[in-house]
Amino acid sequence: MDLFKKVEEFTIVEDYKKIGVYPYFHALETKQDIEVTMEGKRRIMIGSNNYLGLTGDKRVIEAGMKAIEKFGSGVSGSRFLNGTLTTHVELETELARFLNKEACVTFSTGFQSNLGIISAICGRNDLIFCDRENHASIYDGAKLSYATMVRFQHNDMVDLERVLASADDSKGKLIITDGVFSMSGDICNLPEIVRLAKKYGARVMVDDAHGLGVLGKRGRGTAEYFGLESEVDIIMGTFSKSLASLGGYMVANRDVVEYVKHKSRPFIFCAAITPANVACALESLKILESEPERPKALLDIAQYVRTNLKAKGIKILENSIAPIIPIYTYTALRTLVACKVLYERGVYVNPVLPPATPEGECLIRTSYTATHTKALMDEAINIIVDVLSNLPDSEEELLTYMKNHHE
Repeated sequence: MDLFKKVEEFTIVEDYKKIGVYPYFHALETKQDIEVTMEGKRRIMIGSNNYLGLTGDKRVIEAGMKAIEKFGSGVSGSRFLNGTLTTHVELETELARFLNKEACVTFSTGFQSNLGIISAICGRNDLIFCDRENHASIYDGAKLSYATMVRFQHNDMVDLERVLASADDSKGKLIITDGVFSMSGDICNLPEIVRLAKKYGARVMVDDAHGLGVLGKRGRGTAEYFGLESEVDIIMGTFSKSLASLGGYMVANRDVVEYVKHKSRPFIFCAAITPANVACALESLKILESEPERPKALLDIAQYVRTNLKAKGIKILENSIAPIIPIYTYTALRTLVACKVLYERGVYVNPVLPPATPEGECLIRTSYTATHTKALMDEAINIIVDVLSNLPDSEEELLTYMKNHHE
C-alpha cells in the first residue's frame, strides 16, 4: 500500500473549507493582546493563554530586545555544549526560588518539557498513573519513557486508588496530573492525589502550564493554591502562557533536577532557549512577583464573565474558578459554525472537537486575561449570546444557515 494513501483520504480540511467553517491558522497582524487585528479586522481576544496580559508589556519587550543586543539571536547549541548563558542560570535560579524548590531546569518548549522529564524519570520497570484528560505531551512523554501507563478516570480519586491498589509494589510509581486542565478548566484534586501517593508509595508530578500565574495567593500555581508545595515532587510549567515567552521548566529537589539534566534526551540533544525568550520569561516572572494583584484580577474577570454568561442563559462548564470557560455547543458542525460567526462578529474563540471531547459534547473554549476590562467583556458576552441564541441545532439547518450567511 502506498504510504501516502492516508494523505489522499484526509479530506476533512477541504470539506470544512468548502462550507466556510475551517477554524484554524487565522493570522495575527498585531501583538497578542486583549484586542487584536486579525486578517484585517479588530477581534476581541478571548482565545489565548496570555493570562497575565504580559505579551505586549513594554518591560517584557524591552528585556527581550536588550538580550538580543547582548547575547545575539540564538545560542546555536545545546545546554551541554555552548548553549548555556548566564541568563539561563539566572532564570532557573529565580524560578526555583519563586516556586520553593531546590533547583530548576529549563527546556526549549513546554511540550518538550514533559517529553524530557517523563522519559528521563520513568523507564520500562515503572508505572505512570495518568489522568485521562491530561495534556497530549504527557501521553507522548509516557510513550517515550517505555513505562507502563495506567489511566484513571478524570479527577476520579476512587478510580485512582483502585489502580494504585492493584499496582505491582516492586515497580516505581509516578502519578501525573494537570494542575488546571487546559480544555475544561478543572482543577485537579491535589490534596487527595498527595494522600493516595503517600499511601501507595508513589511520586507526584503536576503539569502547571495553566496554573502558574493563575492560582495561589502569589500566583505560584496549583500546589500553592492547596498549600501543598512541599508535597509535590515535580512541578512542570511553560513560559508561553503567564510568562509571555516560549519554553518550559521543571522544578524539583536538586538531585532529581541533576538526574534529568544528564538523562533527558529532549534536553541533551536540543538547542537551548533563545536569549530573548529567556529574558522575556525572566522579566515576566519579576512582574508576577512584584504585582501579585494580576492573578487576582485574572480570576475576578473570569468570574465576571462566568456569572454573566450564566445569567444570560448560556450553558457553560462551571466547576472551576480558572480563567478557562468552556461553552457547550454539542456537535462539531454547530461548534464550527458558532466559531466562524463569532469570528466574523469580532470575537476570537477556540473550538474543542473530538477527540479532545466526546462526541456530542463539543465546546467553545474561551480564556481570559488579567487586563481584560468589564466593558470589553460585556461587548463579547453580548455577541456570544446573540450568536448562540440564533444558531440552529440540526446539521441540515446549520448548512443552510452557513449558505445564507455567505450570501
